[in-house]
Amino acid sequence: MEVVIQPDAAAVAVFGADIIDRLISTKPGAVLGLATGSSPLGVYDELIRRCVASTLSFEDATAFLLDEYIGLPPGHPASYRVFIEQHFTGRVDIDASHVHVPDGAADDIVAACHDYEQRIRDAGGIDLQLLGIGADGHVGFNEPTSSLASRTRVKTLTPQTRSDNARFFDNPDEVPHHVVTQGIGTILEARHLLLIANGASKAGAIAKAVEGPVTSMCPASAIQLHPHVTVVIDEAAAAELTLAEYYRDTFAGKPLWQSS
Repeated sequence: MEVVIQPDAAAVAVFGADIIDRLISTKPGAVLGLATGSSPLGVYDELIRRCVASTLSFEDATAFLLDEYIGLPPGHPASYRVFIEQHFTGRVDIDASHVHVPDGAADDIVAACHDYEQRIRDAGGIDLQLLGIGADGHVGFNEPTSSLASRTRVKTLTPQTRSDNARFFDNPDEVPHHVVTQGIGTILEARHLLLIANGASKAGAIAKAVEGPVTSMCPASAIQLHPHVTVVIDEAAAAELTLAEYYRDTFAGKPLWQSS
């Protein structure tokens, strides 16, 4: 695992975008795993800027979203399909038919979950999975106590997660109780995990995910089991890391030949 501490959220966004840019430049048909929420927005904005400037193209890329609410009507402004269109895929040159979102409106949700897993396999697997992290350590919508071997499935949101997401709805009572999310086991099959976090509110979760025990109580701690993880955080999110200086020294002395 590589932990990269940047001075602020703007620098985090540029560093994260650089990693995705290098992947697309070497593999134009790469399969990206996309996250929602506030954490990846800066990265998306930087990638959009590069695409508009014609220095980067997603024309041949494929994308799979981590999760979707269950029970929202099609086109609901708080749905993650709409979110990712507004904040990324609808603003770059990726083919809309290459953007896949879990089906939270399927008549048979269980079958739809199995189908989503199969679509990822048929695409050759995910090359890079972009991740945020919740204050309680959740990734995707894998809430605490989620199985570390879990696959795409239905999850019940905690009251805290529903409260955190209420800002995206007109009324807090409108926040769904259930979602479809890729499981921890699904996420860990991506070839590269890129976790982004900013702000003091994420410092505790980052410390547990990076330096704590691997436990279902902090689902993000499962990244410790992955062979290729890059954690990019600002100074505020790094505040509770015991080995912060070591991570800074390691990054400063990183040899040019070492891959990202």
